[in-house]
Amino acid sequence: MRCPFCGHEDSQVKDSRPTEDGAAIRRRRQCEACAARFTTFERIQLRELTVLKSEDKREPFDRDKLVRSVSVATRKRPITAVQVEKLVSGIQRQLETLGDTEIPSQKIGELVMQGLKGLDSVAYIRFASVYKDFREAKDFEEFAGNVTEMGQENGKQ
Repeated sequence: MRCPFCGHEDSQVKDSRPTEDGAAIRRRRQCEACAARFTTFERIQLRELTVLKSEDKREPFDRDKLVRSVSVATRKRPITAVQVEKLVSGIQRQLETLGDTEIPSQKIGELVMQGLKGLDSVAYIRFASVYKDFREAKDFEEFAGNVTEMGQENGKQ
């Protein structure tokens, strides 16, 4: 593993342990040249995924981009980084087990919406505002009204 500080090729693993959600291995490393310490994460990757964007554009699936999107939606909400990691890991697992290596961006958006819906209604609405491209205040109002109605129906059961 290349040192992020000096670029030296070799580092020594000082400690390894699973992350809280069990989806990765956290490794503390020390550079053999400059003695700087840094952390790496090792995750299982079943297959290389490509995201199909609009107008037939393709780009490699970027897990960090998905984490950033969910983090923006959950900012200043009572949601921990561990919950965000579990959500993203679950979505990534679902995508990898679909069998296709090319995934439409709409599918990823739908999975994020499903995950946020069960996690936090405000984060769900925030994400939806970008994903569904809300243009006016009434778009928010209509969507939030639907979310409120769903919550009331679920509370009655």
